[in-house]
Amino acid sequence: MTDMNNVTRHTLSVLVENAAGVLSQVSRLFSRKGYNIESLAVGTTDDPDVSRITIEVLCDGPMIDQIMNQLRKQFSVYSVQELKPERSIRRELVMFKVKAETHDIRNEVIQIANIFRASIIDVSLKSLTLALIGDETKADAMQKLLEAFGILELVRTGMVALERGAYTIGDETKEKQEFNLGKNFL
Repeated sequence: MTDMNNVTRHTLSVLVENAAGVLSQVSRLFSRKGYNIESLAVGTTDDPDVSRITIEVLCDGPMIDQIMNQLRKQFSVYSVQELKPERSIRRELVMFKVKAETHDIRNEVIQIANIFRASIIDVSLKSLTLALIGDETKADAMQKLLEAFGILELVRTGMVALERGAYTIGDETKEKQEFNLGKNFL
């Protein structure tokens, strides 16, 4: 049974085979175990045959250990690593489409964008579209300010993360021989 007092956000970085059905296998593992994925982002790496999945889940220590062990058993999974907050960088892309029907409102929204270092990626006579890269606290703060103008649409990519410095996903997680499957992942 899960102790709700010990439930925290955990970020997993998973290297997988870039093939049809792999993401479905990984997400089914979570649903079979009854774990809710808070954030999921996936894309290819510098090797087009390998994708990186960044998964954020709220759970306790024993649950994250179980999840990681189950992921490692998947044939299409090459490496799994929990990214500790003190050793990683987490970012998310958020796009906001905001009502901006007058010159004054457009200027106010542009000022907010500048304060948050957001980019203006589309302008029309009735709206502005902004793109923000940051952590969830930055995105949430900007969203609260933009709500006063009327948010027409909002989309979030989900968190992506990398370890700081020279650390890589291959460090401390897999034996070098596991990477000799015909591909060089490091």
